[in-house]
Amino acid sequence: MAFTRSGPSSPTGRPVILLHGIGGGKAIWAGSVAALAAAGFDAISVDLSGYGDSQGVAPGGMPVMAQAVLATMDALGLDRAALVGHSMGGMVAQEVAAVAPRRVSALVLACTSPAFGKPDGDWQARFVASRLQPLDAGQGMPGLAAALVPPMLGPAADPAGAALAARVMAAVPEATYRAVLAAIVSFDRRAALPAIAVPTLCLAGEHDRTAPPKVLRGMAERIPGARYAELAGAGHIANVETPAAFDAAVTAFLNEVLP
Repeated sequence: MAFTRSGPSSPTGRPVILLHGIGGGKAIWAGSVAALAAAGFDAISVDLSGYGDSQGVAPGGMPVMAQAVLATMDALGLDRAALVGHSMGGMVAQEVAAVAPRRVSALVLACTSPAFGKPDGDWQARFVASRLQPLDAGQGMPGLAAALVPPMLGPAADPAGAALAARVMAAVPEATYRAVLAAIVSFDRRAALPAIAVPTLCLAGEHDRTAPPKVLRGMAERIPGARYAELAGAGHIANVETPAAFDAAVTAFLNEVLP
């Protein structure tokens, strides 16, 4: 997959791979890459399959994306890496941890969940319908971004970060968005949470309605030794809404658990 890399890339560089959400891309992580690199980490943000500069690769579901992450690690010569996953990226991170646990040194699961739920459930049906409605109405990804980003934001959202989130979502190929949305409805790694054996931070946005704090708290309770933290004033796109607080929480955690 296409990637952006910054910071020390030596064998002792403490690699950290940042995985974006369904409406994201590696560009959404620019601030976090810079913050992690400044803290001495080998920071790598990727365009997941079908996104950005990885558009030539079919997106597939979480297992396919997880294998693409592992293949990228192989190509970069990384035996292990910490994974920071936002929303869908957190699902990909969980999948990697489930299928290749020895390749993961730490996890940050931000604004995500361990399962989408029942594919035929009422909430799930409303979720999918709300995200497809602008596309079905012919408004394209720019129309989708204009409709979806504002309700995701918390009261403390940085305007520049909100604008970045909208631009990045608007640039996602519609075919990729539709394919990935259809794939995540079957994601369910709840049973794998107790088997996670690496340091894990579950990071929530206080006002996130897509992955509410109670979901992240519940994940932390089921992962042995996991920590929970909550970003005040943030919604679902916490990494760009309250970037300083997000990056500080991630960097402090990784500095502690990755000597």
